[in-house]
Amino acid sequence: MSGLFIPQDLLNKIITHCRSVYPYEACGMLAGKGRVVDKIYGMTNVEHSNVSYLMDAAEQFRVMKEMRQEGMEMVAIYHSHPHSVAYPSAKDVELAFYPDSVYVIAGLLAEERPEIRAFEIIDNEVREVRINPIVA
Repeated sequence: MSGLFIPQDLLNKIITHCRSVYPYEACGMLAGKGRVVDKIYGMTNVEHSNVSYLMDAAEQFRVMKEMRQEGMEMVAIYHSHPHSVAYPSAKDVELAFYPDSVYVIAGLLAEERPEIRAFEIIDNEVREVRINPIVA
């Protein structure tokens, strides 16, 4: 199984969340098993910034606990780039602390046609991961 598998409705929810906090960066976690996403957790960006994000620690703790209770794991971390393309910035690479997770970025540069891309970031190396939408 290659790539990241995300139901189309959850991809839509990522875009909706990202647009809802524009012009700031949105952030959240995607839960499931392996590389299959089953649930989205939109988080609060406590930085309220258009160039960086930091998840609310209390929310993050609660969500991680809920994932474990539901038998899921963190599959991916997502955030938006409100004013740039969906590619990891130097800061994104520097702050990629979860080598087992995929980093999903929603680029909102083209307002009517947002792009979503996914990446593995390991030891400062960026490798794109194919997103496979699951259509129900």
